[in-house]
Amino acid sequence: MRDKRMTADEVVGGIKDGMTVGIGGWGSRRKPMALVKALLRTKTKDLTIVSYGGPDVGLLCAAGKVRKLVYGFVSLDTIAYDPWFKQARETGAIDVLELDEGMFQIGLKAAAHRLPFLPIRAGLGSDVLRYAPEIRTVHSPYDDGEELVAMPALKLDVALVHLNRADKHGNAQYLGPDPYFDDLFCLAADRRYVSCERIVEQFDGPPQTLLLNRMMVDGVVEAPGGAGFTSCVPDYPRDEQRQREYAAAAGDLEQWPDFYERFLG
Repeated sequence: MRDKRMTADEVVGGIKDGMTVGIGGWGSRRKPMALVKALLRTKTKDLTIVSYGGPDVGLLCAAGKVRKLVYGFVSLDTIAYDPWFKQARETGAIDVLELDEGMFQIGLKAAAHRLPFLPIRAGLGSDVLRYAPEIRTVHSPYDDGEELVAMPALKLDVALVHLNRADKHGNAQYLGPDPYFDDLFCLAADRRYVSCERIVEQFDGPPQTLLLNRMMVDGVVEAPGGAGFTSCVPDYPRDEQRQREYAAAAGDLEQWPDFYERFLG
């Protein structure tokens, strides 16, 4: 079996202008922030970011990396909105496709199964379709004839996710309460990279915590603390103080450069 260990800089070196990048995790939870930091250091731009967004989205918007954002929400959990996302959204600085969370999941699933779309009821009767007229409906071919949303596949060029443990071959494990949809992000992407708190020889815990198998992963980065300041339980909780500093600096252009440099390390 191949040794897939690599550095964060090697991962982002394969991300080119205009690519579609899916970022796993959920809000301000288990985000692959070490890989996001590496991406922030590059000159790459005009990205389409697909994310159940948290500070990953805000930081990339602040750095001018984002051309389009596909999202179900962008929140810091204990702070309702990411301030940089809020500014980008209100000023129209980025194109957006705002989806119901269920539509987002089904879009990833369609891409994972290499289907052009999957049907779903979510979105019907809402303004999602009014603001996203490119998303169409279909009718069931069976006797019920039900109208359903034909959620198009959310195809990704690259997926970035962070898990608690991984081995050098790309098998990876979550130890927290929720897998989120990191497996779907990887299955929907052409190139898949996982950062982890620790590379191990053997996994402890129930087999269902092995979320990713080596066939779903192209590269593994060992990055202790690599989700910070978002949470990566049980290894560490969200750094609420650091998150408050981020939100405060985002609202003060004099504070922001200092925070940003300290964040990038």
